[in-house]
Amino acid sequence: MKSIKTFAGFIGSIVLFLTGCQASDSKTNTFKFWYDQPAAEWMQSLPLGNGRIGVMVYGGIEEETLALNESTLWSGQYDEQQQRPFGRKKLDELRQLFFDGNLADGNGIAGNAMHGTAHSFGTHLPMGDLKIRFTYPEGKISQYQRELDLHTAVSKVTYRAGNVNYTRECIATNPDDAIVWNIKADKPGSIQMEISLDLLRNAEIRAEGNQLIYTGNAEFEKHGSGGVLFDGRIAVKLQDGTVEANEKTLSIKDATEVMLVADIRTNFKSTVFAGYDYKKVCKETTEKVLGADFTSLRERHIADYAPLFERVDMSLGDGRYNKLPTDKRWAQVKEGVADPDLDALFFQYARYLLIASSRPNSPLPVALQGFFNDNLACHMGWTNDYHLDINTQQNYWIANVGNLAECHTPLFGYIKDLAHHGTKVAQDLYGCKGWTAHTTANVWGYAAVSGSIAWGLFPTASSWLASHLWTQYEYTQDKKYLAEIAYPLLKSNAEFLLDYMVIDPNNGYLVTGPSISPENSFRHEGGNYCASMMPTCDRVFVEEIFSYCIKASEILGMDRPFADSLRTSLQKLPPFFISERNGGLQEWFKDYEEAHPNHRHTTHLLALYPYSQITPDKTPELAAACRKTIENRLATPDWEDTEWSRANMICMYARLRDTKEAYASLQQLLGTLTRETLLSMSPAGIAGAPYDIFIFDGNAAGAAGMAEMLIQSHDEVIDLLPCLPEQWKNGYFKGLCVKGGGEMSANWKNGKLAGASLKATADNSFTVKVPKEGKYAIFINGEKTEMTPDAKGLVTLMLKENDLVEIQ
Repeated sequence: MKSIKTFAGFIGSIVLFLTGCQASDSKTNTFKFWYDQPAAEWMQSLPLGNGRIGVMVYGGIEEETLALNESTLWSGQYDEQQQRPFGRKKLDELRQLFFDGNLADGNGIAGNAMHGTAHSFGTHLPMGDLKIRFTYPEGKISQYQRELDLHTAVSKVTYRAGNVNYTRECIATNPDDAIVWNIKADKPGSIQMEISLDLLRNAEIRAEGNQLIYTGNAEFEKHGSGGVLFDGRIAVKLQDGTVEANEKTLSIKDATEVMLVADIRTNFKSTVFAGYDYKKVCKETTEKVLGADFTSLRERHIADYAPLFERVDMSLGDGRYNKLPTDKRWAQVKEGVADPDLDALFFQYARYLLIASSRPNSPLPVALQGFFNDNLACHMGWTNDYHLDINTQQNYWIANVGNLAECHTPLFGYIKDLAHHGTKVAQDLYGCKGWTAHTTANVWGYAAVSGSIAWGLFPTASSWLASHLWTQYEYTQDKKYLAEIAYPLLKSNAEFLLDYMVIDPNNGYLVTGPSISPENSFRHEGGNYCASMMPTCDRVFVEEIFSYCIKASEILGMDRPFADSLRTSLQKLPPFFISERNGGLQEWFKDYEEAHPNHRHTTHLLALYPYSQITPDKTPELAAACRKTIENRLATPDWEDTEWSRANMICMYARLRDTKEAYASLQQLLGTLTRETLLSMSPAGIAGAPYDIFIFDGNAAGAAGMAEMLIQSHDEVIDLLPCLPEQWKNGYFKGLCVKGGGEMSANWKNGKLAGASLKATADNSFTVKVPKEGKYAIFINGEKTEMTPDAKGLVTLMLKENDLVEIQ
């Protein structure tokens, strides 16, 4: 069996620089959300975040609402008894039932004995609302506008009350680590306001001088005992006027400008770092930020944020709808109007949200909602946690290609902690060395099976999550990171897989199991079952992890005997199969009948995307089977069309180079599975939810699919504009990253490539595919070369770090 090829074998990375890339044109790519009315509900408010603390800004006129969140505000606590012991002997006995074809008893025993016991699982929780009530001069309200500028990460509200103009701005600053809100009137003494808190947590609130102080705990009985302790502060500084502290409010009169600083700290770090005084940190941070002026804070914030955001630029349209409010443009898309500039805004919004939620100094990675918590998911049985059967992974699909590699960092710290706890689960449940984790995880080290095996018996969730460690290396070529962070975790997971897998006596294949294909089930001999031996997704993950470790061993020059054992094991994996029932890629080792053909999960298709074990060029029959699976699912009545499953369709259709269907899925995502602020949502009726719920993954994975439409770099070939829809017939991008360590730019006219460039960050060899019908000259560091694309449109270049290649 042929294993996947990646860029890892390259010795460096290169650069192609696209000659003729257009400069940013504010008329066509203004990355700004704006509205002519305040938000009426949470989903209409605008998010700000600094990687730890976040706020949703409503922009109200008589009453402003700032919904406060902090990433470590979690209920729950560590549970040493999360996984009941099962062990190798029982596992061997259970497997024999499956090998004998006794799926009924096998599923029964597994369901009764292998599920976890989440006594104190917990969930991320929102803090609640900061309320600011205004009294205005006599006269009508006019000239209202609220906006979020993605170039600066500044939320702004402007309006006129009577004869006074008001300007409000809000930032979530990473350098100063706080939320800062500022209001200014253009006539002295025109600000009258009262500040209060409407919290969702159990807290004591008091006013002292110019501050509101609140302390409490994040216990939430619905998801078990325990929870962090927290301390929060709201502090104000005035130009002119007075501030009066009442029992639980602050009243401000006759001010010309007011700056408000908000911070929240929890004792979550105290569980890791002895001596961390969260109350002291909150007090000192608030007072330090309050000592600065808003202009300086704003400048520091932009200087920190903007260089990250501006790494990538994009234009896909002609700006014809940019003068309309964002909600009006969104409404047009719902009616079937294509708005390429809104597509580009959606792409950049995903990058913005990742910067807002996941920075190198973030204490935690992005959860199901990040920390933009609407107080809905945490009330569901599935909670605002870490879902490791696609959602957490999708949250980071845009990180590398979107030129935000450092935003991946918190995820790697989380994986390291999860692996520590997953070592015990691997031993207790399976009698295996190495580490594993399953479908649902929290911040307290939960690596056990969920409460039901139907969605929880998924030990290769750990492998799926760990694959991000390798993706980071593919894009960055950072050997120090590979040696010190990625490889040790990948190797330990590979050790688990080696110890966990067993030879199937019926056919001689090396298989996993019993395990599930999340979160699906099948029919067999009159029963519905979820567990079987070697579901296809497990085979995908095993090949990925083993291949990564083999390549890492070669790159680092170590662990050759271990790598050899992995090579031997790869040869024993079963092949992919095409179902005789439906013509699709077989989801399980045996051709079972799907119990839920409308199900949203298609985990076996990961072989197509984000991995490349199956591609249209390399394995056309299997790629056609993947297409058939997609078509079958979409054609099934009541297909579970969710934000993340629709984003998946964009990615997979882009990999299949199906321009029409990829763009149709993007329109479906934007038109029916986002809201006025383009936040993606899981619709009512999915997974038991009675209402629409914001979920982070649709934004990130949808943008990753857009990137896949513009550039692909799997299988050691950079493919420019592989899935360019007619709606994007003129445009450009710059700064998207490719595997091997390069930054790519391109521009095109009438759907044809006009020029491209690649900037190398290390010594490397790249093969670039350009359209065969075009004629292109190639320049390296300004000098024309004699190289020309071959009959397939491929050109291979050996470059040194900082070499610049132009194709024009």
